[in-house]
Amino acid sequence: MTIEQAQQEVVDEFALFSDWQDRYEHLIGLGKDLPLIAPAHKTEDNLVRGCQSRVWLHAKQENNLVHFTADSDAMITKGIVALLVRVYNDRPPQEILSASTAFIDRIGLREHLSPNRANGLSAMLDQMKRYALAYSPRP
Repeated sequence: MTIEQAQQEVVDEFALFSDWQDRYEHLIGLGKDLPLIAPAHKTEDNLVRGCQSRVWLHAKQENNLVHFTADSDAMITKGIVALLVRVYNDRPPQEILSASTAFIDRIGLREHLSPNRANGLSAMLDQMKRYALAYSPRP
């Protein structure tokens, strides 16, 4: 499955919910299903700067793919990072770097977040792209 297909799957999934209360419940459920980050990776270095909540995002490269693990101390934020991990996890760095983030607006997420959470979402996306850039092949 490509990133674009994963993003469309998310759009289709969120379209099943008629209101934002149900979508928030779905986000919380995604957060509960997020695989646990290793305690050794819950460090200051892995904290995403710019998030109101504490969000840890760790990446490593395996077989030329970027593998993400994450956690947060807030339920909705954990759901947001789980959604991002679902879409961007185990992808080649260049695919992550070139992927559109329009699916976030298509599901209406950014417009239904507080300004602080929207800034946190942008910070998570930026951090994922920075990891992908760090793991990109050098010319």
